[in-house]
Amino acid sequence: MEMVLDVYKRPFDPRYPVVCMDESPKQLIAETKTPIPASPGQPARHDYEYRRCGVCNIFMACEPLAGKRMVKTTERKTRRDWACFLEEIADQYKEAEKITLVMDNLNTHTPGSFYETFQPDKAKALWDRFEFVYTPKHGSWLNMAEIELNVLTGQCLNRRIDDIAVVRKEARAWQEYRNNKNAKVNWQFTAKDARIKLSRLYPTLES
Repeated sequence: MEMVLDVYKRPFDPRYPVVCMDESPKQLIAETKTPIPASPGQPARHDYEYRRCGVCNIFMACEPLAGKRMVKTTERKTRRDWACFLEEIADQYKEAEKITLVMDNLNTHTPGSFYETFQPDKAKALWDRFEFVYTPKHGSWLNMAEIELNVLTGQCLNRRIDDIAVVRKEARAWQEYRNNKNAKVNWQFTAKDARIKLSRLYPTLES
């Protein structure tokens, strides 16, 4: 936890950007009956029944100090999907010397995924672009990309959508809107705060 919090204390440096990455499933759900739109004195109405149309996966990468984010919607969340998303992140930071990537410990989030996806020379070159910083178990709240995913859901995807193409279109439009606003995350929680508010998580030393 304190390692992640120390990373968040780093000043903005385009040569060494701090990027947070997370992913989240999105259920594809279809209406079984035509919704009734809102009218004067009546809210919009939806039938409680619905039809499942599968699940897609939403990758999120954000650079909190720069107010930039990337969203990619995939059909699955395999090692290859993750590795290809990191290749896209690296392409966005071609001038960076090293990209610090904050993410959770999901079993696909390892350098081995590069080697399962690309030829060894390309896998090693891509791995060298990153410094991986993992959030602790049960510590996903430390990942600022989770904040961005919550904003995406609340502003854009918090409704029934049955087509992955629509999810992609909506997520891309949201990404452009948020990037144009230069929306940043003002992270205030520090290691000093953690030692007070989360003191129960620290070992007790006997004198």
